[in-house]
Amino acid sequence: MTRSLAFSFLALAAAGACPLAQAGPAATITVSHGLDIARPSETIVLPWSEINRALPGALIQRIAVKDAAGRVLPYQVTNIAPLAKDPKNVGIAYGELIFQHNFAAGEKRAIFTVEKIDTVAPPFPVKAFARFVPERLDDFAWENDKLAHRTYGPALGAPVPAGGAKEVLVTSGLDIWFKRVPYPIVDRWYNKGHDHYHKDEGEGMDMYNVGKTRGAGGTGVWDGKLLYTGNNFTGWKVLANGPVRAIFELSYDSWDAGGTPVSEVKRFTVDAGHYLDRIDSTFTFAGKAGIEVGVGLNKTPTDKGQVPDIKIGNKAPGILMQWVEQASNGAMGTAVILPSATGFGADALNHLVLAPAASGTPLRYYAGAAWSRSGDILSGQDWERYLVAAAARDANPVTVSVATTP
Repeated sequence: MTRSLAFSFLALAAAGACPLAQAGPAATITVSHGLDIARPSETIVLPWSEINRALPGALIQRIAVKDAAGRVLPYQVTNIAPLAKDPKNVGIAYGELIFQHNFAAGEKRAIFTVEKIDTVAPPFPVKAFARFVPERLDDFAWENDKLAHRTYGPALGAPVPAGGAKEVLVTSGLDIWFKRVPYPIVDRWYNKGHDHYHKDEGEGMDMYNVGKTRGAGGTGVWDGKLLYTGNNFTGWKVLANGPVRAIFELSYDSWDAGGTPVSEVKRFTVDAGHYLDRIDSTFTFAGKAGIEVGVGLNKTPTDKGQVPDIKIGNKAPGILMQWVEQASNGAMGTAVILPSATGFGADALNHLVLAPAASGTPLRYYAGAAWSRSGDILSGQDWERYLVAAAARDANPVTVSVATTP
């Protein structure tokens, strides 16, 4: 397994920090969209080359991103490739500038500036984070300020060694850790010791069941009756690691999908402020023009003894949702949004949303969950409204333009 270094250059303390002195011209960024709905935590992404063109010689640690009111915004700059070099300090190694804005309902246009500053911009708290967890049988875990997840690597799937004792689980399903706090909890919970986080002590809890299912957003190849699924991930790579966005990839070795060997690479994009992650799954296979992919939600997602009331909803365009009222531990919603969906299905373990996929072409979908104890989404109606808005945002992305301001 090869670890890829994550380059995520970040800056700026929270909005309202001490003002930063402008050192010259600014780049003006105009962001627009066509929806009437609010777009909270909208992630704005533009090539660093556009900033470099408008502000030649700008250094990623000596800029400030400001909104129209002059408030300093958190940002990050990704790199084009791991260990990319920039010997002349002209920004050729950098990929994208990323920051966020809360569009109010009816606000269809917002203007920002990127300015050179005389001081070094300080870092601000990370709200999107991902890491490999070898100390817990090769888990891979990720989170933002709303939700946390994990999935399972080779060590957990390996047989018990002779004379040894360990947990064994073979699955490519995706797990959920529900949060009640905005700060990072992944490292805190692992440091508490395995299984300690199955009790809510004020930060949240692991109460979601995965087992052999797809969990909340795992994939498989569907033949109309059976879902053929891969095993635990075998490779991982972190491409960006906050503070606003984390990006990583998980790779899955080839499995037999009804006579067709299929392998998969999932790229996860995890943004601050969102209950859904974007997942781009690329399947590789030969001998046929395409396959049908099922993205699933576990039919029995709760801990034993909860006696849940589970409501399933299938809505166009490609929204598969659950709302689960538990005997205790509050209510939770899970969902998949698959924009290219052609239908829905189910097997013994999972509810599925279905779409075709070609070899080597990414299939984009969104997966995630929410918990009533987080205080944001309290009912199935709240969850459905959130998902409908998320699907509309995917279908109507923002547009970004950059100009130089003297």
